[in-house]
Parts: sequence; C-alpha cells; structure tokens
Amino acid sequence: MRIDSHQHFWNYTPEEYPWIKPEWPIRRSFLPEALAVELNSCHIDGCVAVQARQSLLESKWLLELADRSPFIKGVVGWVDLRATDVALQLGQLAAHAKFVGVRHVLQDEVDDNYMLSTDFQRGISQLRQFNLKYDLLIFPRQMPAAIRLASAFPEQTFVLDHTAKPPIKNGALEPWRGHLRQLAALPNVHCKVSGLITEADWGRWHPSQFKPYLDVVFEAFGPDRVMFGSDWPVALLAGTYQQVYDLAREYVAPLGGGIEAVFFGGNAARFYQLK
Repeated sequence: MRIDSHQHFWNYTPEEYPWIKPEWPIRRSFLPEALAVELNSCHIDGCVAVQARQSLLESKWLLELADRSPFIKGVVGWVDLRATDVALQLGQLAAHAKFVGVRHVLQDEVDDNYMLSTDFQRGISQLRQFNLKYDLLIFPRQMPAAIRLASAFPEQTFVLDHTAKPPIKNGALEPWRGHLRQLAALPNVHCKVSGLITEADWGRWHPSQFKPYLDVVFEAFGPDRVMFGSDWPVALLAGTYQQVYDLAREYVAPLGGGIEAVFFGGNAARFYQLK
C-alpha cells in the first residue's frame, strides 16, 4: 500500500476549530470525498486520519468516517491521557480495528514539560497494552521534554509529527538538528515527513529550502523510520497536495534501494499495522 500517514478531516465551525484564522482559506469543511481526489491523483491507496479536536467525539467521528471510507486505513484519535479511567476509554476505542494511535496537541500547551507530568505519563503507560502508537506534535522548544518522555517508555512506540516543525522560514538548523538526532537515537521513535511547507514562507518557498532539513531527518532516522504525510488540508495554506507529494518524491526518488516504496507506504503500514 501507498499511504499518506498524516491528514485531517473536519466539518468546520468557528466554535469547534478556533485555531483556524478567519483569513485562512481552509476555513471550510474537508471530508473524505475531497481527499479521495487528491490521493487518486498521486496514486496513493490509503491514509491515516489524525485528530484535529481534543474530544472523544472527535475520535468516534473519525472512526465513523473510516467505516464509510475504506481508504481511511487508520485513525489517530484523542483521549484524555490524564483521566483516571483512561484505560477504559482506550479499550473502547481500540476495539475498533482502525483505531491505531493517540495524539494530544502538545504544541499548544504553555508548559513545555506538560508531557512529563505524572498524570500524562500514567496515560502513556496504558497505550502499549492496546497496541496503540503515540503521535508527538511539538515545537522545537519542546524537543528536550519529548526526548525524556520517549526515553522513559522504551517499549512504547512514538512518531514525531512534522519533524517537530523546524524553523525553515528563517533557515536555522540548530538547536533543532541536535535535538532531532537525540530523538532519532531512540529506536522507539519514528518520524513523519509532513507539514514542512507550512513552516516555510507560505507564498515564496522553493524546494531547495527543504533539502538541509530532509538530509538531517533521513540521516538521523534512516530509511526504515521515516514516512510520508501530507498534512492535508492544513498544507493548503502554503501549497497544493500535488506540490507536497512532489516535494517528497523528488527528494526520495534518487536515493534508490527501495527507499521510495517504504517511505510512501511500507513504513507507515508497518508502524501503525495497517490492513
């Protein structure tokens, strides 16, 4: 399977999606029918739908969409990992074969060490019994805390969303590069090559700007722990689905050795155990 490991759906309302600014062109609904067109154009067989709201209703709604749309191969939902009954919540969701992981919008937390709190880590400790992965959505400043979190749970598998959002717009590499290498040194951490064009200048980016960052990611994680993600429809703020796909493919195609096949599907299917 060729897989887009990271995209979103929503029925837009201002109340449910306050992070979407009034002037943004993504201030409307995006549902599976629209994504299917993009996937077909790039010969991608399926996707992983990732939460965009922090509620159990979001997780259940995404699973309902997956039931109706076979190309949605997996759902990364939201659960309150700090809840005392987190195991019960996880068990109910994990009963659905397409519920493959959990994510919290850590990048919006004021406390960079939020993920290191006792309650949050208690929730992380419950994921493995349900064979669930954890998506790390963080900014570069939160990478030291993420290193500590992943180190504390060596049996839990993590994936870094959007390569931790490096500062592509200003061209800086450090301290992002050093911290990324530390994360990659942990064998239980994988990485999504996703969300990069929205970290550049939305109207003026050039493919050459991304190469230094992609070089770091592929060198650090190797070919078996990286996976393609579009971050559609958020990526539409800075480009088209086709541009996101082309950017990734033009980088991996010359690498040879079957890397393109695992990057565009094999690694995601294995990581999330997609069927």
